[in-house]
Amino acid sequence: MFADVHDYPHFEVGTIMGMPLARSLQKLTDVLVKSSKLKPGRHSDGGGLYLNVSDTGSKSWLFMWTKEGRRREMGLGPYPDVSLAKARAKATGCRELVAEGKDPIVERDRESAPTFGEEADTLIEAIKSEFRNPKHVAQWKMTLTVYAKALRPKAVDEIGTDDVLRILKPIWVTKPETASRVRGRIERVLDASKAKGHRSGENPARWRGHLDALLPKRKKLTRGHHAAMGYDGMPGFISELRESDAMSARALEFLILTASRSGEVLQAKWSEFDMTSRVWTVPADRMKAGREHRIPLTESAFRLIQRLHNYRINDYVFAGQKKDRPLSGLAMTMLMRRMKLGVYTVHGFRSAFRDWAGDRTSFPREIAEAALAHTIGDETERAYRRGDALAKRRRLMDAWEKFLGSTLASNVVKFQKV
Repeated sequence: MFADVHDYPHFEVGTIMGMPLARSLQKLTDVLVKSSKLKPGRHSDGGGLYLNVSDTGSKSWLFMWTKEGRRREMGLGPYPDVSLAKARAKATGCRELVAEGKDPIVERDRESAPTFGEEADTLIEAIKSEFRNPKHVAQWKMTLTVYAKALRPKAVDEIGTDDVLRILKPIWVTKPETASRVRGRIERVLDASKAKGHRSGENPARWRGHLDALLPKRKKLTRGHHAAMGYDGMPGFISELRESDAMSARALEFLILTASRSGEVLQAKWSEFDMTSRVWTVPADRMKAGREHRIPLTESAFRLIQRLHNYRINDYVFAGQKKDRPLSGLAMTMLMRRMKLGVYTVHGFRSAFRDWAGDRTSFPREIAEAALAHTIGDETERAYRRGDALAKRRRLMDAWEKFLGSTLASNVVKFQKV
């Protein structure tokens, strides 16, 4: 119901409510708005602004207009929180938007869009169950906090291609892997924002058909394999490594003996070891392929674990300096640097093992790949091969241990500090 209110001599020409006629404005007064005598219904102030009085006497402001023949309305806030003067100012802004062909509701929602930082944190919380390892959550948080720092205070609907390029260009060539991850994570945050209605249009972080025309293609970037020590240098290196009493040296020795990844070794817990069968079982949530992996322990690996067990201080086999925490993720890398071998990576020792198995042994390829926990064969082949060839892999790892303990000149001559 629309109440009749006396007009006041203020006019404008508009199309509010679909009527392109001179409309009187400012029909209401502060005294009238405050009055308790106003009947329930909508009382016009002109120009699409209405004071809505409910049956209980509460009051609020509405702005009404037509779009494509349909009546639209938007709340402007309750009275007296929003005074008559403030309501008129808001209505003026709405009329300007309508005159420009814009929808006041859409523009209001756009103004209240969350920041990139808020959306990034919300997304990480929503998808963290996808990650098998807590460090992946930490990596997402780091890249979207450190590298995308400039985006965090910006509303998600204000972020454009130039904003994304300012983040990526400084690291696109120098840190290609990191830059690629940052781009992909920014893209996902903005996609999530669009799905929630906070953005519209194309994603400015999209690669195909967008950023690929503005940044060097991946194939032009420097991207090498993990630098690996040649396997002929491994016996000499192991010999020197065993002279160190550092926990990082024991972790690195165990990593080489088992051909494992650094994360699998550093997060290893005593509960994962069967000392009777001499098998270390890495749970699926710590494996890259997401499948449980059994690793046969050679004599040297078993003795190493036994010695550490006698001096255990927490649940982790390779305990760190902090209470109830494992060795730092950089511990083995820093050890390599102290040994003047920083040119090589810890992950590269897996490559050395694989090259040795292929060049110097007659073990089948699938056994060597299984020792590295690599997925081999198609889905059908894997379905028929349900075993993990533990006995055969034990013989391979025993041969690797024997090679590492060799003191033949031909084995140690190529080990040198770089």
